[in-house]
Amino acid sequence: MSDLLGIGSSALAAYRTALNTVGENVANAQTPGYARRSVALQEARASGAAGIIYRDQIHFNGVNVAGVQRAWNGFLATEARHAGSSEARSGVRQQWLSNIETALDDGPAGIGSAMTGFFTAAASLASDPSDPLGRRAVLLALDGAAGAFRASADSLARISDGIGQAADLEATALNDALNALADLNGALTSASENGAARASLEDDRDRLVDLIAGKIDISVSIDGHGRTSLRPASDSSLVLLGDNGPGLVTVAKAADGRISFQLSANGNRTALPASGGTLAGLAEMSTATADRRAALDDLASDFGTMVNDWSAAGFDAAGVAGVDLIDASGGAAAIQPLVTDPDLVAAASADGTPNGNLLALGGIRQTAGIEQRWTGLVSTNAQQLASARAEASAASRWRDNSLAALDEVSGVDLDFEAAELLRYQQAYNAAARIIQVARESIQVLFDAL
Repeated sequence: MSDLLGIGSSALAAYRTALNTVGENVANAQTPGYARRSVALQEARASGAAGIIYRDQIHFNGVNVAGVQRAWNGFLATEARHAGSSEARSGVRQQWLSNIETALDDGPAGIGSAMTGFFTAAASLASDPSDPLGRRAVLLALDGAAGAFRASADSLARISDGIGQAADLEATALNDALNALADLNGALTSASENGAARASLEDDRDRLVDLIAGKIDISVSIDGHGRTSLRPASDSSLVLLGDNGPGLVTVAKAADGRISFQLSANGNRTALPASGGTLAGLAEMSTATADRRAALDDLASDFGTMVNDWSAAGFDAAGVAGVDLIDASGGAAAIQPLVTDPDLVAAASADGTPNGNLLALGGIRQTAGIEQRWTGLVSTNAQQLASARAEASAASRWRDNSLAALDEVSGVDLDFEAAELLRYQQAYNAAARIIQVARESIQVLFDAL
């Protein structure tokens, strides 16, 4: 009779744990990073005294919970992490290249239209070089071109600052995640194997690993206790997280806004390469922005030199050699017109032709190719943006497919959980019925005394 009670009581405890596990699965069906739990049940056996054939006899004594197991696939999880890292990098590239495209305004108020407006105003003045309104229109167009250069340069400078600030935030988030994962490694060491608490810790661990993979591409190793060590995928000689704890990731910024990353660990500081994640995307975009700013400065300088050389070759309304009309020595951000007097426009040529220098500007325009260079700068960025968009779309599909494959293994299926709930409820009721039968049988025996 005691065996009957033991069978019933052990079954009640086991199926209560199973029902709680099903309830936890249902409650966390939509929780990101949650892996489905299942209960492993085993027979409860007790060894009795030796029998007549001199060996222990085994008595079946109900059912026990062997452990709470997590549904997980390490290969699919690694694939999803790589996909997430690629998607994060391409998303950053698409975002900042779009911002650069906006800064390189190629619309009616942009640099290209403003420079064309200057050449158009000069060509219009050539039909009547003595017209004061036409001369003023040339200076106004030149001022508009200088303003367009400054506007684009200021926008690119803000983008460069924004990339640097984003890199600081990402590095801080990465360091916080590394520290949290180091603490979690300690908790996993003391957690009982195959327990519900261990499963929750492993969920937290994998969420942190996924977060870190979104910042930088990583190689992950997990030991028998569930503890994680991390290395950069692009340089396995470096350790982001190891037995000695986490490293510290810092951002190094150059004067032109280019950024790189460094890893400090065990008193040593080394360059930290990144080929994936948001850090890689930000490093690439800092370089792209610095290149665009340098190209814009060169374009502004050459435009200023062309305009001033053209002016110096002609003569103004008073017959005096033309003066510098614009100062581009400080780059695109500081370009400024120098004159406001329309009589200082050098319309005449050295041979005395009233509009000779204005007519010569057309040839200088073609030779210098300033407008074509601007078009090339805008087109290069547009091509890179189109490539980034295609890459981001492909990376997003890769990530979605990888997560869907992982979810097939670790995700919660509510229909399946409903079936499991019904099965465990019936088993629980059967266990309760065993105890009830044992109680009634004992009562009958007592009543018979």
